[in-house]
Amino acid sequence: MTPFETIQSAVQSLNWDKTPQGLYEPIDYALSSGGKRLRPALVIMASDMFGGNREKALPAALALEIFHNFTLLHDDVMDHAATRRGRPTVHKQFGTNAAILSGDQMLIEAYAQLEAIETDKLPQVIHWFSQMATQICEGQQLDVDFEQKTDVTIDDYLYMIRLKTSVLLANALRTGAYLANATTQQQNLLYEFGINIGIAFQLQDDLLDVYGNPDTFGKKIGGDIMEGKKTFLYLTAQAQNNNLLEKALKEKDKIHAVTQVYNQLDVRQTTEKEIVNFTNKALQCLDNIQVSDNLKQPLRDIAFKLTKRND
Repeated sequence: MTPFETIQSAVQSLNWDKTPQGLYEPIDYALSSGGKRLRPALVIMASDMFGGNREKALPAALALEIFHNFTLLHDDVMDHAATRRGRPTVHKQFGTNAAILSGDQMLIEAYAQLEAIETDKLPQVIHWFSQMATQICEGQQLDVDFEQKTDVTIDDYLYMIRLKTSVLLANALRTGAYLANATTQQQNLLYEFGINIGIAFQLQDDLLDVYGNPDTFGKKIGGDIMEGKKTFLYLTAQAQNNNLLEKALKEKDKIHAVTQVYNQLDVRQTTEKEIVNFTNKALQCLDNIQVSDNLKQPLRDIAFKLTKRND
């Protein structure tokens, strides 16, 4: 099976038919809604690269998948998001209280999955997992803070998405490599690969929020503009012509007006160049890992798919 098939099978085998139903049904709803299963698949890919045992890597992979979906439940509540992956978000389907409490339970379930990791590997995996979880919360808070700040820089934004998005991908790769007994250098190179590809991924997500296909993106186009998010596109336009951007933000059709400013200032092209830049940094890390090229190819393919996707 491919890493994605392995993860999908494992996720489907999780039992959420438990009581109280009001706690577990939203979890089942969230985990059955599809998604790319990218983060757990990266654990398996990294393990495969160094000849690891998939069964030994699977608990960490499932923990990351459950944890990632837990963050989405709470993010959607904070962002007042109505849809996720083309269907109602958990708080829209089951209520805000359910999204908060079921999300809390998902965090607990994520740590419970880690209990199946080999005893000698467990302390390091838990340490990295907890470190990652803290960084993601820090990134989320910075994202919230940026909505009210007027002096956010592009470097500030890149640091925020490193925490909010990249560290999860990076930790998935490092953990998979560690469980397969890769060297510390190999683990660190995969971590940096994940950091850079995660930034490229988020920049692409920012781009799709404005220029994506609403039928395939799974979220409302222009949501970041409506919410006043300080995305890479926003900050790039602000740095070039803040007056023009501020005027567009006051228009009745704000999404259209801001998009026109982006077009006028070539913001799309600037963002695409940065996506290529961070993708190349990621691939350089991969090139420096001393294993055969065929073992690295799945991650090259992932890098291409993440940064060339249109949904």
